Amino acid sequence: MSQNLELFAFLKAVRRLSRALDMHSSRINRESGLTLPQLIVLTCIRDLGQVTSRAISIAADLSAPTVVGILDNLEAKGLIERYRSETDRRIVHTRLTDRGRHLLEEAPSPMGDAFEARFMALGEDQRRALLSALMTTAEMVGSDEAANARNGQTVSQGVAGPS
Repeated sequence: MSQNLELFAFLKAVRRLSRALDMHSSRINRESGLTLPQLIVLTCIRDLGQVTSRAISIAADLSAPTVVGILDNLEAKGLIERYRSETDRRIVHTRLTDRGRHLLEEAPSPMGDAFEARFMALGEDQRRALLSALMTTAEMVGSDEAANARNGQTVSQGVAGPS
C-alpha cells in the first residue's frame, strides 16, 4: 500500500472514530444532560475524591481553563461543590454532591457498553497494543498542534504539513 493510501486509510479510521464518539456524546447528553467532557470530569472527581482543578486537569487530560469552565457548569447544575482548603485558603477543592454522585451512577458509560464489552473481550496484549497505538497517535497529533500554536497558527487556519 502506498504512503498516500495508508495515510488516507488512517484518516478514514480516525474520522469514523470521531463520528462514533460524537454520536455517543450526543446520546450521553440526551440521556443524562451531560456532555462527554462533563462526564469525564465527574468521573475523575469521583475517582480522585476531594480534588483540585489542577489534578482534574491532569487526570482528564484537559486544559486548566477548560476544566474551570466545566466545573462552573457542573456547579451550576448542583452536581459538584467547590470549597477552600482549611489549611491553605488559596487551594480550592472540588467534590461530588449527592445529586452528582447519583447522576454519575445512572449515566451511560463514557465509551458505551457495547464498546466496553468488545474491548474487554480482547486479550490483554491486544488491549495494550490498541491503547499504545492510540496514545502514540494522540501524541503525534498533539505535537503538530503544539508546534502550530508556537507559530501562532491553528489547524483551522489550514496549516499544511510538508509536501
